[in-house]
Amino acid sequence: MSTTSSHGAKVVYGRPRPERRWPLVLAGVLALAAGGAGWWGWRESQELAATRGRLADGMAAYQDTLSLLRSPGTRVINVPVSTNGQVGAVTIFADTLTHRWLVTFHHLAVNQPGQVYQLWFITTTGIVNASVIHVAGSAPMVEALEMPKGAGDVTGAAMTIEKGKGSAAPTGPTVFHYLL
Repeated sequence: MSTTSSHGAKVVYGRPRPERRWPLVLAGVLALAAGGAGWWGWRESQELAATRGRLADGMAAYQDTLSLLRSPGTRVINVPVSTNGQVGAVTIFADTLTHRWLVTFHHLAVNQPGQVYQLWFITTTGIVNASVIHVAGSAPMVEALEMPKGAGDVTGAAMTIEKGKGSAAPTGPTVFHYLL
């Protein structure tokens, strides 16, 4: 037997029957799902934007490197080196038009504790630091270097083994000395 209570709810056998709440529950679940999908989409778009930025930076670096390698003013210098009984090579792509060098280091011996390789520009006014190279493994390394301004013309390159984090002038054993 059913009757209507003073509140408008149907009473079956003396107890109020619960109102149907499943439309509200379904709406809540759908709202949470939509919010979760929106957050996921936003997060994915942020990750894609960051990845796109990294790829664009990498592509720009590769294009810059390729332009240096293909420049009509680029001279290629390959210098064999031997350190700690290991034979390797330093290759210099010297671009006379842009006054930049791309230097690759292959198969250099790993630095001894407390030592680094240091590359030097030999110029008409003296020797100028080009780069400090930390070799910790066997992977080839690449450095892009701007020729020093105000130091005269670059007439060669040298590499030494220096203590600590490098030095202001060559003090350690010479790995190579090459005049252009």
